[in-house]
Amino acid sequence: MTLTRRATLALPFLAAPALAQARPVRLLVGFAPGGAADTIARLVSARMGEHLGQTVVVENRSGASGTIAAAQVAQSAPDGTSLLFATLTHATNPFLFQGLPFDYATAFAPVSQVVIWPQILAVKNDFPAQSFAEFLALARARPATISYGTPGNATAQHLIGEMLQRQADIRLVHVPYRGGADAARDLSAGVIDAAFMTTSTALPILSGNRARLLAAATTTRLRAYPNTATIAESGIPGFELNDWCAIFAPAGTATATLTRTHAALTHALANPDVQTRLRDLSTEPVGSTPEAFTQHLARESTRLGTLIRDANIRIG
Repeated sequence: MTLTRRATLALPFLAAPALAQARPVRLLVGFAPGGAADTIARLVSARMGEHLGQTVVVENRSGASGTIAAAQVAQSAPDGTSLLFATLTHATNPFLFQGLPFDYATAFAPVSQVVIWPQILAVKNDFPAQSFAEFLALARARPATISYGTPGNATAQHLIGEMLQRQADIRLVHVPYRGGADAARDLSAGVIDAAFMTTSTALPILSGNRARLLAAATTTRLRAYPNTATIAESGIPGFELNDWCAIFAPAGTATATLTRTHAALTHALANPDVQTRLRDLSTEPVGSTPEAFTQHLARESTRLGTLIRDANIRIG
């Protein structure tokens, strides 16, 4: 047999690893198409594919606060071809759902936090308080009379409200809605006194002068509203809670694969067009390392789990 003939016969075997490497990567999103999480996943997926040399396909598996998508990734092979695109619910779901077919604590390998969604406190235009300090004073003088809206029970915004009540020693009235847009609508109409919401949800009513921005629930002042103080600098030191998006792989995924996936995300987040689009969505790019995100997730899970238990928060 000639050398050329032997080389030709060997080609299928030599090509097999390359073919396997070229398998599409599934990025499972636990929320419906067109939503904020889905939009961000699709924005970064194409640029990640450039770096990986593979197609990254976004698949929506919505329902049950992201647990459906999480279950599918938890049961997938840890080979880098199935990833989960999750939100803050990844840290809160273990304390809200019973009988899941997987354990959040052991089923996933954190890859990176992708973005954070800054949260703000807005009030109706004729609300008496003109500052967050005045809001606290009014809440203490009139316990359980000030209403605040959120997108629903157990959402990041609900958690912020419960956290504020405990840290500031005040009592507010929670009004859960079916989404942030509904809460914003009633705030602008004066139906509720205040609302916790993302900056993107608040933008239409703030820019239209149909509500007032009172404070940010971030560690630093918002890029878009530099004159608005944070809750932390307005009487509640250390106060901070943001919603976020993040990528997870199945537990057991090799460190080299996690590193490669993280590098692909870093490549995506460094793209100027991606950065512009993310900021247009009122999010802030992060791109933390797997190690840093693992530590952050552990801290979030501990403090939010305690809050959910102490406040007796339930889904629904």
